[in-house]
Amino acid sequence: MKVLHVIAGAKDGGAESIMRDAVVALAEAGVAQYVVTRAHNKTRLAEFAALDVPVTLAQFDNFWRVPTSLAVQHAVDVFQPDVCHYWMARAGTFAKRSLRARSIGWYGDYYKLRRFRNCAWHAAMTPDIVRYIKGEGVPEDRVVLLDSYANLAPATPTPRASLDTPDGAPAILALGRLHKVKAFDILLDAVAGLPGAYLWIAGTGPEEAALKAQADKLKIADRVRFLGWREDRAALMAACDIIAFPSRYEPFGNVTIEAWAAGRPLVVADAAGPAQTVTNEHDALLVPKDNVAALRAALARVIGDKALAQKLVENGTGSYEARFTKAAFVKAATDLYARVIASA
Repeated sequence: MKVLHVIAGAKDGGAESIMRDAVVALAEAGVAQYVVTRAHNKTRLAEFAALDVPVTLAQFDNFWRVPTSLAVQHAVDVFQPDVCHYWMARAGTFAKRSLRARSIGWYGDYYKLRRFRNCAWHAAMTPDIVRYIKGEGVPEDRVVLLDSYANLAPATPTPRASLDTPDGAPAILALGRLHKVKAFDILLDAVAGLPGAYLWIAGTGPEEAALKAQADKLKIADRVRFLGWREDRAALMAACDIIAFPSRYEPFGNVTIEAWAAGRPLVVADAAGPAQTVTNEHDALLVPKDNVAALRAALARVIGDKALAQKLVENGTGSYEARFTKAAFVKAATDLYARVIASA
């Protein structure tokens, strides 16, 4: 089984991490792979090189498309893939018509179907995106739910001293791009009403200056740590007490299953993806989006009720093991690829 992965993507991001994790898991399972991607994430490229996964670099320019089309064709000619897996909408526009029967478009969001017109197969990461694709007219037998997994190896907790956080103080971790959709502004307002709690925000993005200014205005800058983009997510999760995920918009949200895999209690807003994934009061506390009081109250409950925190952790572990392990992903992905090959 030979799988070609094509992704444009950002330098950092959730979907990009999901694609990287997929390549890692499939390589460990012995699947031959080839990647066409941008050059901007050196860590990701180094991981592929360490796995002996060949890479062709491309610009994925929407206006001058010829070089990227030639790069994808080069990979096809050299690798002769059994399956072509196009991750997200921009990559999908470079799918080869001649290989349509062997091509899968991957949806991490509600992308326009025309972006994947040269893909006969469609893989979605949530049941609601599956529903959306079928509603656009794709035959039911060509749409598949493909769960991601949490790529978290056991890690030594990040020392709290390195984060200027006292031992024993409640530490809340939030991870994601510093963008308005992630609602870190709501989280800052919530933490302002939790005296003694510290907040670690791991990520970069256009809202960084505004969020730092907000922390100053709320007079909580001494309890908030802006950590930038981090590759040591597992160590940060091991060090924190609670993981907060307050997004206004989230088609899935890998932080949910990462929190479960890390054994940390999760407080999450009811954006579409998390609302479909978690069970309130069972494996997470689910709160309304953009509701400072509800988010603050949920965080306070977890901080003050050790039995509740332990229940969320135990049930979250069960939810993770039932559906979101690496082994479950490898089986689902290779089963899908086998179907594509047999059909083609």
